[in-house]
Amino acid sequence: MNIQTDKYFARNATGVAFVEFFWGLGFPVIMESTFLQIFLKNMGASDVAIGMVPAILMIGMAVFPLFSSFLTRNLEHKRSMVIGLHMVSSVSTMAFGLFLFQVKDPALILPVFFISYIVFSLCIGLTFPVWLNFLVKIFSPEKNVQGLAIMFTTQNIAKIISSIFIIKTVETYSFSLISAAWVFLIAGILFLLGSLCFLLTVELPDTSPGLRLKGSFLNHIWTTIREITGNRNLVKYLIGDLDHYIVITVIAFYANYAIQYHGIQDYTAAGLFVCFIYIGAICANLLLGTFNLLSLKNKFLITKLINLVMLSVLIFAPGFSGFLFASFLLGVCRGIRGIIYSPMIKKFSRRNDATAYFAAVPLLTIIFASGFPLFFGHMLDRLAYMGQGAYQLMFGLCMICVMICFAAGHLTDFDPGPEKR
Repeated sequence: MNIQTDKYFARNATGVAFVEFFWGLGFPVIMESTFLQIFLKNMGASDVAIGMVPAILMIGMAVFPLFSSFLTRNLEHKRSMVIGLHMVSSVSTMAFGLFLFQVKDPALILPVFFISYIVFSLCIGLTFPVWLNFLVKIFSPEKNVQGLAIMFTTQNIAKIISSIFIIKTVETYSFSLISAAWVFLIAGILFLLGSLCFLLTVELPDTSPGLRLKGSFLNHIWTTIREITGNRNLVKYLIGDLDHYIVITVIAFYANYAIQYHGIQDYTAAGLFVCFIYIGAICANLLLGTFNLLSLKNKFLITKLINLVMLSVLIFAPGFSGFLFASFLLGVCRGIRGIIYSPMIKKFSRRNDATAYFAAVPLLTIIFASGFPLFFGHMLDRLAYMGQGAYQLMFGLCMICVMICFAAGHLTDFDPGPEKR
């Protein structure tokens, strides 16, 4: 790692903060979004179809990173690739917004949405490992958590601003096609503008370049997977990290649970819930990132305990204040995971360039990443006669999964040693 990266810490932190500010303004529309779930429900989507949204995203982030990892494996400077992939990712969101302005047959909305979301997920999947490796490269190991905390804090502030806009839009126009079209179009434009802010960052070459990798695409994948599965400590960490997909699953369904069974207004669930998620994430970023409270292991384990509290609230204390508190806790978990995931994968990989690890890890967890939302969406449809009991059963099963994650995280050694190449 080039020790000169600390010289450019302020500039790089500012650059990626601008990127994430613009992307943060668009995120509440398209990723882990209560707005998106309620929009789809209003368009006639079933719970299985709604569960497909995070599943499609997780599949895209599990399969397509392998291609970008292979293509960039010997590319020392990755900034241009990061910019290009981010720009391409914005196109499908803009295209769907333009489609909604022109659509004549409402029956086409869901099919076209899923086509555009598949394209978006594919592009995000290609972007993901290159972006993560770029981030852990432009910040030194000592400054990684702090830099990511600044970045994600800025992103979440933007998400709060966007959430307030969504509340007002939905409250005024409900989920009319024209208002939804503007929301999707503006989100895509913001993504595009944010992509250009990577030009503000500085990417230095490594002082000790890694080995030049050779071999076919399949060999590249197999070698990386064999390394990861042979790293028992990393495997335990990944099992402990599976509760991240529980959080994503809960976000996919709990807003409709609040609307259908607890009298919450749709504009409240679409905006205010998300606003509290981002407030929770900002608190986590500041306390555990900027101020760097707790060790990495304790940061990791506390997310499991917070998840258990959040699920208990949804089961035993649903109501307006309960949903806001649960939203806040969801945000805390998301915030903590965001600042420790990439530094820990980089550290466990013991590589200068960990792009291949960032690409292969989602493939190994794809069954859980896509399976959780699909399974629970199918369960909610099949058990619809139980009313809110079906949701409470889902949250109870999620609690069991989180307990298993806590046990795996407790057994993980968070100090695996220095980089080896």
